[in-house]
Amino acid sequence: MESQEKKSISRELIWECALLLLIFVLGIVLFRQIQPFFSGILGAMTLYILLRKPCFRLTEKTGRPTLSASIILICTILFIVIPLSLLTWFIISKLQQVNWNTSDILAPAMQAIDIVKEKFKIDLISEKSITFIAGKVTSLGQSIINGIGDFFINIAAALILLFFLLTGGRKMEDYLSSLIPMKNINKRETIDKINVMVKSNAIGIPMLALIQGLIAWVGYVFFGVPNAFLAAFLTGLCSIVPIVGTTVVWVPMAVYFAVMGLWGKAIGLLLFGTICISQSDNLFRFILQKKLADTHPLITISGVVIGLPLFGFIGIIFGPLLVSLFLLFIDMFRKEYLADPVPDREGGVAGSFSGEEEGGKRR
Repeated sequence: MESQEKKSISRELIWECALLLLIFVLGIVLFRQIQPFFSGILGAMTLYILLRKPCFRLTEKTGRPTLSASIILICTILFIVIPLSLLTWFIISKLQQVNWNTSDILAPAMQAIDIVKEKFKIDLISEKSITFIAGKVTSLGQSIINGIGDFFINIAAALILLFFLLTGGRKMEDYLSSLIPMKNINKRETIDKINVMVKSNAIGIPMLALIQGLIAWVGYVFFGVPNAFLAAFLTGLCSIVPIVGTTVVWVPMAVYFAVMGLWGKAIGLLLFGTICISQSDNLFRFILQKKLADTHPLITISGVVIGLPLFGFIGIIFGPLLVSLFLLFIDMFRKEYLADPVPDREGGVAGSFSGEEEGGKRR
C-alpha cells in the first residue's frame, strides 16, 4: 500500500512539474511573439485600472456589460486617445523641424567651452563627451520620430484589449486573485497598492512632464534659447527625475548665455528656471502626491533607467511601476511567509497577519 501511494505521489509530482515546465516554455514563446505590442498591452491594463470603476457602475445601471464597455471605450477614444494622438503628432512634427545635425547641436556648447578655455584656462569637458551626449540626444529624437507607426499600432491594440478587459473585468480579477498565493487580506492590500501606483505613474508622471515642458517652452522662447522646442521637450523629460530634474537643461543654457556675454538673458533665465520651472515642479508634485502615491525619488530614477531599454518611451511610466511592484511583492512575501508572531501585552499572539485580519473585520 505504501509503495503504491509513493508511486502515485511521484507520478503526480512528475505531471505537476511537467505541466509547470510546459506553461513556462509556452509563456516564453508567447511573450516573445507579443513583444512588439507590449506597450499596447501595458497601456490597456493601465486604462483598465483607471476606468474599471466607472465601467462597473455603468454596468450596474444598464445591466449590459457590452454596452457599458462600448460607451467607456468611445469616451476613451474621444477624451484620451484623440487628444493624446494630436499631442503626439504635434510633438513629432515639431521634432521633425529640429535640425538633428550633431555639429549644429554641438556648436553653442563648443563655442562656450572655447571661450571659457581662452579666458580662464579651464577645460570644462572634453569634446568626446559632448559628442557622445549630442549623439544620444539625436538618437533619442530619431527613435521617437521613427516610432510613430508603432505608437498608433499599439494604440489600436490597447483599445481592442481594453474592450475585452472591461466586458469581463470582474471574472478576470477573480481569476487572477485566485492565482495569487497570499491570504485574502494581503491580496486586497496588494491590489489596492497596485491601483494607487498605476494611477500615480500613469497620471502624475506625464502631467508633470507636460506642465514643466510648457512652462519651460514659454521661457525659452522669451529668452531666445536656440532650438527652444527641443530644449523644452528635454526639460519635460528631465522633470521625471526628481531633485536634479530640469536644472540639467536650463542651468547650462544660462551658463552659455553668461559665457557669451549676454548677462541679461543669463540672469533672466536663471531666475525663470529657479522661480517658475523648479517651483512649478515642487508645487504640482506636492499637489499630485496628496491625491496619488508618494513615490520615492530613487524608485523613479532607477525605474526610468530600467524602463526605457525594456519598454521604449513608455518605459518612463512603467519603469518606476515595475520597480515599485518588485518592492511591493518583496514586502508582501515578508508579511505572508517571513513575519514572526509577536506576543502582545495581554499575553496573546499578535502577528502581522492577525492584526491586519482583525482590522479587516473591523472595517
